Amino acid sequence: EFDEKNERLFPIFAELRSSMYEEMIRFFTDLFQNDGSILSILDADHSFVDHALASFYELPNIESEGWQRVEGLRERGRGGVLGMATTLARQSGASRTSPILRGNWVLETLLGEKLPKPPKNVPTLPETVPEGLSERALIERHSLDPACAKCHERIDPYGFALEDFDAIGRRRES
Repeated sequence: EFDEKNERLFPIFAELRSSMYEEMIRFFTDLFQNDGSILSILDADHSFVDHALASFYELPNIESEGWQRVEGLRERGRGGVLGMATTLARQSGASRTSPILRGNWVLETLLGEKLPKPPKNVPTLPETVPEGLSERALIERHSLDPACAKCHERIDPYGFALEDFDAIGRRRES
């Protein structure tokens, strides 16, 4: 859950959560007030950050303690709502990312597709990735089940594309 992150793994999340949320509010407020393009939702090269969020995003030269608009996010691997920490954190588990949640969110929320509910006998994935497996390998193994494969063919590519971000939206090397 977005509200519940593993405090041992993500000790800074609690203090950043309100800034992450406020970024989204300011982004959409700006979009509507300035009659921005709907395409900006996905490909905006700007956002709004306070000092704490700028530090989290590793943005240089943010001196002010207040909120400010920043440009050039795409060159830092961010941009639009898919690069915002609140989106990424909300579509993750408490201890790890979830390409399945993220991919499903893209399909259903952004693309408007409705997927069937998972079969009742689908095993729940562990909260932490077993040693020796990557997140991707865990999901690929899970997706081998023929009852799951059809939906995962559609979900997983979008979720895997967001694996450059951890469970609270921090950029990482994949």
